[in-house]
Amino acid sequence: MKNTFYMLLVLLFAFRVISQSTVHTLEHDGLTRSYRLYVPATYTGNAAVPLVFNLHGYTSNAIQQELYGDFRSIADTANFILVHPDGTLDVGGNRFWNAFGASGGVDDVGFISAIIDKIDEDYNIDLARVYSCGMSNGGFMSYRLACELGHRITAVASVTGTMAINAPALCNPAKPTPIMQIHGTVDPTVPYNGNTTMTAIETLVDFWVEKNNCNTTPLLTDVPDINTTDMCTAQHFLYTDGTNGSTVEFYKIIGGAHTWPNAPITIGVTNRDMDASVEIWRFFSQFSNTELMSVAANSFPKAVACFPVPVQDLLYIRSDNPINRVLIHDVSGKEIFVYHGNLETINTSSWQPGIYFITFVVNDVSETQRLLVE
Repeated sequence: MKNTFYMLLVLLFAFRVISQSTVHTLEHDGLTRSYRLYVPATYTGNAAVPLVFNLHGYTSNAIQQELYGDFRSIADTANFILVHPDGTLDVGGNRFWNAFGASGGVDDVGFISAIIDKIDEDYNIDLARVYSCGMSNGGFMSYRLACELGHRITAVASVTGTMAINAPALCNPAKPTPIMQIHGTVDPTVPYNGNTTMTAIETLVDFWVEKNNCNTTPLLTDVPDINTTDMCTAQHFLYTDGTNGSTVEFYKIIGGAHTWPNAPITIGVTNRDMDASVEIWRFFSQFSNTELMSVAANSFPKAVACFPVPVQDLLYIRSDNPINRVLIHDVSGKEIFVYHGNLETINTSSWQPGIYFITFVVNDVSETQRLLVE
C-alpha cells in the first residue's frame, strides 16, 4: 500500500501546484530540521493569525501530508498559517515522530516549540491559537504535544492515530486540551480496539473526556450518508461541558480504514460523507489558550514541589527523583528558560512580574505547573 500511496501522491502533485508553500530549515538539538510553510494570500500581518501544524504519518513526509490531509483552501478562507514539518529518519530510512511518551531519543517536542518561536519571529501569530493535527504517527505526536506542550498547543486532532499503551499514564497536561479523534473501525494499521502497544480508540476518548472533566454522556449524531458508494458510514460523538469550555469530539468511521476522510486520493476505504480537514478546523477555531489556561491550578498530583508561591527572588525546587529537564515559558508561550539536569534553585529576580509555566520531566513523565512571579 505504501508504494501505491507514493505513486498516487506523485500523480496528484503533477496536477496540483503547491502555491505559496516554502521550505525552511532550522537547527535544533544538533540537527538540521525542515518544515514547509503555507502563508495564505489573505495574510497581511496587520492582525495576529492562528497557526496550524499538520504532521505526517510514519514513512510519509511533509509534502505528502500537505497534499493528502489538505488544509490550504481552508487556510485561504479562514486566514491561518499552515506548517508541515518533517520528522527524522529511523534506522530503516523512514520518517517518523518520536511520539510515544518517553523523553529519550529525538526531541520532537522541542523541535515543534522551536518552529513556533521561529514563525512567531517572522509573522504575526496569535500564540493563544496554535493547533496540531496529524495522520497516524502524526496523530500520536499531536497527543504527545497535548501532554507536554499544552501551554503552547491549544487543541489537537488525530486522524487514524492514538496514544502508545504507556502514554496515558505519563500524560499530565498543563491545561484542559480540546481533543478531536477520527478513526475507522477496520483500520489495519492502528487497530480500533488497540493491541499490546497501542491504546484502543474508545479507551483513548474516555481518557481525554476524564482529563478535561467533560460530561461522560455524549451527544450522538449519525453523519448523513451522502455518499452511498464509499463502503462506510460515520457517527459523531460530542462530549461537552469540560473545564474552561473544553470538549472532546470523536468521529467513528464505521467500516473505515487507515485513511483521511475526503482525502483527494483513495488508498483504502475512505469516508466521503465528511471532510476531516473541514471538521478539524471547525473544531480548532472554537478554542483559545487564553480561556483554556485560566484554570487556577494544575489538578494533577505534583511530583515536584516549587516554593515560595508567589516568587519574589529565588524559586526553590524539591523532587524525590532526579529531574531530567526544566523548561519555563511566559504566558505568550515563549521559552525563557531551559535546563537539562537536576537543579534546586532558579533566580527570578530579573523576570517581569506575572504568570509563567514551568515544566519538569522526571523519569520520562512531564508535569507543568503555573508559577506566579511578583
